[in-house]
Amino acid sequence: MHAGLKISAFAAALAATFGTAYGVGKGVDPVVAESAPARHDSHEEASPSAAAGGGHVPGGLQISEGGYTLDLRTPSVTAGQRAELRFVVRDASGRAVTDYRREHEKELHLIVASRDLVTFRHLHPTRAADGTWSIPVELPRAGGYRVFADFTPARKGAENLTLGADLAASGAYEPQRLPARNATATVDGYKVELSGGLRPGGESEVELKVFRGGRPVTDLQPYLGAYGHLVALRSGDLAYLHVHPNGEPGDGATESGPGISFTATAPSEGSYRLFLDFKHEGKVHTAAFTVTAGEVTAAPEPEAGHAEEGGHGH
Repeated sequence: MHAGLKISAFAAALAATFGTAYGVGKGVDPVVAESAPARHDSHEEASPSAAAGGGHVPGGLQISEGGYTLDLRTPSVTAGQRAELRFVVRDASGRAVTDYRREHEKELHLIVASRDLVTFRHLHPTRAADGTWSIPVELPRAGGYRVFADFTPARKGAENLTLGADLAASGAYEPQRLPARNATATVDGYKVELSGGLRPGGESEVELKVFRGGRPVTDLQPYLGAYGHLVALRSGDLAYLHVHPNGEPGDGATESGPGISFTATAPSEGSYRLFLDFKHEGKVHTAAFTVTAGEVTAAPEPEAGHAEEGGHGH
């Protein structure tokens, strides 16, 4: 899978529309727990340049690319209330795209992330015959969000694209800090340890190991064609990183845990959030990490009380 405005500018624009309130995203399946509210202060990180990394624009920062446009039909929702999120992908002629190439077992992957990167949802909407995609969502917190559509048109020679659009959830808005750097995450009784890191301007390997009850989990189940699925977003503009699993189930070399390895490309220095989806005993879980590109992590200690809010949907 493969997003830029400063949060302050985005908040101002939303405030002009919704007054003092707006909202965040929550999917309809499992969730990474939400961290305690924290106010932004003068040390808030500035948004990295969209053009960082040799002039190439990372995925998700544009609503249109390669002749395709993300038409978000639900630009706003109310926090805490269930709503139908609807969108269409249009080609250069304005027609709705109805033919996609299946990748990682799906025609399209939908990511919804809050601007503060506390809330994360990996969703799999349903496509109607006319090309309209939809999925029910309930966003628990007010604020600004980014919606990412990751897909490859079935047209011959078409490349994978990640298009992004802004989403607002109305309600009482309370800003939060980017969660502190961590290399160990706990979710649903599992502990996940991160080693490796992101390298600005180039590929690097990231490995995550899954444990439960102090024992390594060696019977992970395939999820979206791999033993884990990793999404990486840059703090500030929410640029969407290209992340690829190393190996796949059934290839004769890739083990079913505890380690899950990925190759990632970071477009610039800065802070990033990594969201790992893994499946065990029939249920998908999401572990979240905050890392700094250029720093390598190994053998971390758990961070007491840390939790994030995320999830999945089909």
